[in-house]
Amino acid sequence: MNQRAMIAAAAASLMSLALATAPAAAQEKEKCFGIAKAGQNDCASISGVHSCAGQSKVDMDKGEWKYVAKGTCKAMKGLSMDEAKAETKAMKKG
Repeated sequence: MNQRAMIAAAAASLMSLALATAPAAAQEKEKCFGIAKAGQNDCASISGVHSCAGQSKVDMDKGEWKYVAKGTCKAMKGLSMDEAKAETKAMKKG
């Protein structure tokens, strides 16, 4: 397992513990791009390849996202929507 995947898995484990101890309605959430495992995204891809949860094909695709507790995305090495859009646009040009 590479270091990035290991960090993401550890952060996801810690986050799931935090979510289990606090009421879900009280948590503010944000979209975090580039952290979802294949088949574990929360909704449509940024590029429009699909429009539903669970349809991502690649681990850590920068166009796929998951909801995370607000303020935790950067610690998980994730991207904001603007960062993900910029990277997706740069990859299309390159």
